[in-house]
Amino acid sequence: MDNIIFKIESGVAHITLNRPDKLNSFNRQMSLELIDALGQCESNDDVRAVLLTGEGRGFCAGQDLSEAVGDGAYEIEDIIEKQYNPIVKLLRSIEKPIVCSVNGVAAGAGANIAFACDITLAADSAKFIQSFAQIGLIPDSGGTFYLPRMIGMQNAAALMMTGDKVTAERAKELGLIYDVVPADELMNSATALANRLAQMPTKGLGLTKRALNKSLENTFDEQLDTEKKLQKMASESYDYNEGVAAFLEKRQPIFKGK
Repeated sequence: MDNIIFKIESGVAHITLNRPDKLNSFNRQMSLELIDALGQCESNDDVRAVLLTGEGRGFCAGQDLSEAVGDGAYEIEDIIEKQYNPIVKLLRSIEKPIVCSVNGVAAGAGANIAFACDITLAADSAKFIQSFAQIGLIPDSGGTFYLPRMIGMQNAAALMMTGDKVTAERAKELGLIYDVVPADELMNSATALANRLAQMPTKGLGLTKRALNKSLENTFDEQLDTEKKLQKMASESYDYNEGVAAFLEKRQPIFKGK
């Protein structure tokens, strides 16, 4: 892979967007490589958690506009259908915890990809920008779905229509991200979190993620039924039996994600 760095260590798949000279903006190749890497994370049982970040001073500046205008450019709908929709669908459908480490600017699709991850940490120097309005487009990559649910319609509309920069601290206050970390501590904190999650009962964490996804469309009664069904599945897992046994035996559990 030329445009991302992909490695698996201690149960964690580390994915780094690697076009630092372009602030990791997406071209077609980087998008396809990320889709491939996420697909491997989904199918590989050795992967128990995922850590997504960017190389250099930016996380992701969104779409590389040189591929969207001029001769030989990709059509906008083609870019969305073949690049961004598959990425955000995978981020939400992979039943393993996905940590995002935002090391710098996250703009456009880059911001919405960060928000689609399960737990997002940001450097105190990071900025988030719904930059679509600045070039006459609408937010994509799931932004119009998730942001109103995360921060309310007024806040979502304001960010999308003004294109104002949002600091990491403000993003945390709004509920867009989980936490803010000093820039020089970010990767250590994000890696420690991903490693911790990878050692947890990731079968149950995956089912929790499924329940959270279903909550976006279910009624209350439907969600209670979903919880009942998924709880039954969790109770039949190796990790549940190991967790109960470890509790009764007063020892640390050794989970396998099964």
